[in-house]
Amino acid sequence: MKHRDRVLTALNHEAPDRCPMQVSFTPEFADRLRADLQLKGQQVHNPHGGGNTYELERALGEDMLLTSVGWANSYYQEAGDYVDEWDVGWASQTYETPFGAGRYTEIVGHPLADDDAISSYKAPDPHRPELYEEAARVLRTFQDEYWIVGVTVTTIFETAWALRGYERMLMDFVLNPDLADAILEIPYRYHLAAARRLTEMGVDMIWTGDDVGQQHGMLISKDHWRRFFKPRMASFIAELKAINPDVRVAYHSDGNILPIIPDLIEIGLDVLNPIQPACMDPAEVKKRFGDRLCFWGSIDEQYTLPLGTPEMVRAEVIARLETIGKDGGLIIGPTHHVQLDTPMANFWAMVDTVVNTPYPAP
Repeated sequence: MKHRDRVLTALNHEAPDRCPMQVSFTPEFADRLRADLQLKGQQVHNPHGGGNTYELERALGEDMLLTSVGWANSYYQEAGDYVDEWDVGWASQTYETPFGAGRYTEIVGHPLADDDAISSYKAPDPHRPELYEEAARVLRTFQDEYWIVGVTVTTIFETAWALRGYERMLMDFVLNPDLADAILEIPYRYHLAAARRLTEMGVDMIWTGDDVGQQHGMLISKDHWRRFFKPRMASFIAELKAINPDVRVAYHSDGNILPIIPDLIEIGLDVLNPIQPACMDPAEVKKRFGDRLCFWGSIDEQYTLPLGTPEMVRAEVIARLETIGKDGGLIIGPTHHVQLDTPMANFWAMVDTVVNTPYPAP
């Protein structure tokens, strides 16, 4: 099957020849993988798909290619301290692994920390033509073969709290909901404009979402999610479907978000990502919601990939194919970017097992 046909078959709740796969990596792991594959291409890798050559993804036999427009592209910029185009401040933090040193970027400056700052704040323009040149290239070059995903993650909450500050944003939900609404509208309007443009250009899927879950429950109450986020996401999905009824919409949140999955289904969501197995049982999620929802992810990035053995990784992949992937409905992959601390043997155990295991799973 073509890569895009494999994805479409799975999203139609049918079993393709094998489970479709999507994997992203931190820049440091991408360097290791490029060396392992002996590839000599351009040294560019944005895990969200902004400006990639897609050399790694294509070499692995992945089925989806990501192209990103939005605030999420502010991660993994230059080393040291920097301020992005939203005026959010960032600082680099280094860490050590058995495979070398890595770098993360952490948010250290919030342009809307003061209540009065919103009146003079000007967000970036989502209509700039140059933002979409990469997406146009990806569609032109790869859409005949691959499923193309327009990425607008960190759609509302994560960008909003980066602008405001995490604690202040949470307090605003309770103490100043009107101010919270005004701040939330900034990233919502930006990413909606980007998603509309990407949909008009012809991407196959729009990937939205925010981290609203933690290990054992929600970061915010279900009622607050319904008050501040559900209506916005309902409008977001409806506007995209009005442009193209066939476009699929995916929603990302780490953690345990079981309380809001029925709400996401109600507002028209097609695909839920990443189904973090340390937080939600993938088999149970499939049992409860698999007739109305597809899934993307489910391979444990907290323990199995970095700390397990190749045998454990292979067993987990097979378990996912036999449960959450049964009869289609799954795009398999890690629940986060593959990290620098992942042994290459574990990584290849995952990829090889996915690529070489046909449906029906053994």
